[in-house]
Amino acid sequence: MVCKITCTKKGRAAFTLVELLVVSAVGLVVLLATLSFFTFSSRSCVALNNYLDLDYRNQMALDKMSREIRQVNDLTGYSSTNLTFQDYDGATLQYIYDPQARALTRIKASQNETNLLLTECDYLQFSIFQRTPSNDTFQPYSTTTVANTKVIELTWNCSRTIMGSKANTESMQSAKVVIRRK
Repeated sequence: MVCKITCTKKGRAAFTLVELLVVSAVGLVVLLATLSFFTFSSRSCVALNNYLDLDYRNQMALDKMSREIRQVNDLTGYSSTNLTFQDYDGATLQYIYDPQARALTRIKASQNETNLLLTECDYLQFSIFQRTPSNDTFQPYSTTTVANTKVIELTWNCSRTIMGSKANTESMQSAKVVIRRK
């Protein structure tokens, strides 16, 4: 009788094969759910940080350009991707967009200084306007001559690729800047 009691207790202490398979399956499902959540959270965090960095760089470029354009004496050259100004100190100030490099460059002639203002810029366009509002609106008249230019419109779109896609990583900027000295 002593042997039967000991043998029965040993049989009860082990897991059956079915119990082991069920526990393994449940553990695998929990592990996969945890890994999926971690992957999703990581991608979201990277996308958010990338978007914030892109937005910050765009805002800094827009602030710098707005501040400098307000202080120039005159617009001396224009195309939809290039602006050339006579700066407040009489030197040349240029903003040049290169679509192949996806970059906007600032060149200040008196200081022999070239700065890269924007990178990863998919689209950029400059427009020029007169100060006079048109058709009872607050929109200025478009102009084709640099001599009549009082307002510069800056519009661009930058994007980055994260983990093979451009999801939630675009930043669009647009502003109209008035040349104050003119």
